[in-house]
Amino acid sequence: MWAAAPLLLLLLLLLLLPLARRCRRGAERLEPAGRAVLITGCDSGFGHLLALRLHRLGFTVFAGCLCPGGDGARRLRREAMAGTGRLRVLRLDVTRARDVREAKEMVLSHLPERGFWGLVNNAGISTFGETGWLSMETYERFADVNLLGSIRTTLEFLPLLRKYKGRIVFMSSIIAYFTLGNGIYSMTKAAIEKFCDALRLDMKKFGVQVSIIQPGNYARSTKIQPPVSAEEIWSELSEEERAVYNKEYVQERANFFNSILSEGSTNGNEVVDAMVDALTSPAPKARYMVAKLKEKALVFLCALFPTVVMDSVLSYALSK
Repeated sequence: MWAAAPLLLLLLLLLLLPLARRCRRGAERLEPAGRAVLITGCDSGFGHLLALRLHRLGFTVFAGCLCPGGDGARRLRREAMAGTGRLRVLRLDVTRARDVREAKEMVLSHLPERGFWGLVNNAGISTFGETGWLSMETYERFADVNLLGSIRTTLEFLPLLRKYKGRIVFMSSIIAYFTLGNGIYSMTKAAIEKFCDALRLDMKKFGVQVSIIQPGNYARSTKIQPPVSAEEIWSELSEEERAVYNKEYVQERANFFNSILSEGSTNGNEVVDAMVDALTSPAPKARYMVAKLKEKALVFLCALFPTVVMDSVLSYALSK
């Protein structure tokens, strides 16, 4: 009987955790006024929508844009001019340490009375291609933007986040659990998940909350992954890869991937809702999975079944 006590205690804790979370969620939500948030990747997509949403909620928003003269940045500036000046657009390429340092300097020089509350690591890129189709330079670029860019920005702002006991939000994806033609993107998202797991535990003692957003297929509501062209893929293949594959195969893969993209949700605000909750809830989740039921089921199966089984399932899907 006593041998089973630790197991019974664990089960009791698992039953009580949802109740405790519900009680904490009943507490008052955060007051945005006087709190600053920096968001990367605000040119379009989730980052753009989030910057507009947070500004309307009352936050002081620093919107990092790769192209500060682009359409997205201009729209954000129009919003700022129509508001109270709490939204500032700044150039921010997360692969450039100088840009990140200058972003911190701007934040410090315009810090509102309640300080720096949140960092949202949203900037990211995606592409399609089998493992051997992509050059080493492409792998390095993706790692620099999707993984090292988030780490670079986080480390720069960590002292401020510890000082004000703020929030850090990372953009991941359900594709961190499996891959269907974009392994390079999966690789970076799986890596950022592990970085967040370590960071979340390290930051608990400082009162800093770390959350991961895991969207499903929202390709139609962002510009991160446009439809792929079989001709462009073929033209960029090395001679060695062309000797292995043919144009018909590349066209089939491109058609398959484009069909997945066409099924993506157009309601990016569902993901933004999760990002806002991570920044404002008295009890933010460690992970927010915002996906269709079949996408959540696939993630569950990947966690539950042996790799050999899931490899067979995914290989069958790719063959169709």
